[in-house]
Amino acid sequence: MLIAASRYRRHSYGNNHPLDIPRVSLTVDLIRAYAALDPDEYLPSRRATVAELEWFHTRDYVSAMQRCEALGKVTDRYRHRHNIGNLENPWFHDFFSTPATATGGSIQAAEQVLAGRAAFSPAGGMHHAMPDRAQGFCFFNDTALAVMRLRREGLRVLYVDIDAHHGDGVEAALRDDAEAFTLSLHMDAEYAYPFAGGRSEDCGPHANAFNLPLPRGTNDSEYRHAFNRVWPAALDAVRPDVLVLQAGTDPIMPDPLGKFRLSTQLFLEIVARVLADAPRQANGTPRVAVTGGGGYHPLVLARAWTGVWGLLSGRTLSEEIPPAGQELLAAVEWGADEYDDDEEEELERAGTPYRELLTHRIDRPHEGEIRAQIDARVDTLLDAHPRLRRRGVAASGGTA
Repeated sequence: MLIAASRYRRHSYGNNHPLDIPRVSLTVDLIRAYAALDPDEYLPSRRATVAELEWFHTRDYVSAMQRCEALGKVTDRYRHRHNIGNLENPWFHDFFSTPATATGGSIQAAEQVLAGRAAFSPAGGMHHAMPDRAQGFCFFNDTALAVMRLRREGLRVLYVDIDAHHGDGVEAALRDDAEAFTLSLHMDAEYAYPFAGGRSEDCGPHANAFNLPLPRGTNDSEYRHAFNRVWPAALDAVRPDVLVLQAGTDPIMPDPLGKFRLSTQLFLEIVARVLADAPRQANGTPRVAVTGGGGYHPLVLARAWTGVWGLLSGRTLSEEIPPAGQELLAAVEWGADEYDDDEEEELERAGTPYRELLTHRIDRPHEGEIRAQIDARVDTLLDAHPRLRRRGVAASGGTA
């Protein structure tokens, strides 16, 4: 089931913000250009209720968000107390309603899993939000709330975060829950938001947080190698009833905020592996709720999330984008001015021409040497984490 809403076509986050780009609407339109969405596969997202938001967020914070939407501005009091109305987390029209609807969509995705279906809520994935404040462009932590919805049914949950940035808000939300676990592969906090935490040693009181910080420039070969060592160990340690996958696309080159060198096909390979290894419903459907997340290059994001929907819905999508999809992507205003000179040169060397982003759903591969520090970081996680000790497996070259 694909969960979205027409409100995502509206302008939000204000001018000159990394999220001031088409994301969900562009993805849904590209999926439709592939004729890959039947009417009974689409579910309009509902707004999360105040009671649902307060499973994690404080009453004062939820009330402040509602009040600021009604006022049409953020007062200094709320700005300082809740980190809203600033450049990072700006005020915009439907300031409360839009993130509350994204949150409702992710809760619906969890409910679809409970009903025996897999689901994708691309507007979700806002994994940085904290109980009483916005953080990292995230106002409500829909991913944490989706996990909490599943936990209310007594299910043991493994949350898997492949966004380029550490899923710190979800880790904080689940830290005291002995039956909910987080696995986050992300950029090292030394050079990436949130610039703290996310270390392999940060296990949580119930040893329920698995963190793998990876170095700048991690390529397809390195990410695959690391994932193939950590993923089976985490599955074996947790033995979950259900998975929640946060599928932020910012690890894919050439995302302007990500510092990895991953291709779209490696990203989708990882998604496919998660889906293949997921617990199954009685009808054979993977017990997985998928959300969106980071992703600041609209063409890269729409191509990748279309691929996620193809995997989740069991469709084989052509590598060449249909003509209607090519026209759709070509109409998006996006250019090299999003990058500094060094980044633009690097993109040129990496061989990811702009024209191929318009015509093909898959990139040129970004394979390369596996640096010693990749294995060293995996070893640190496997050795440091009490649940993963002695469960580490040799790297496998296989793919799902």
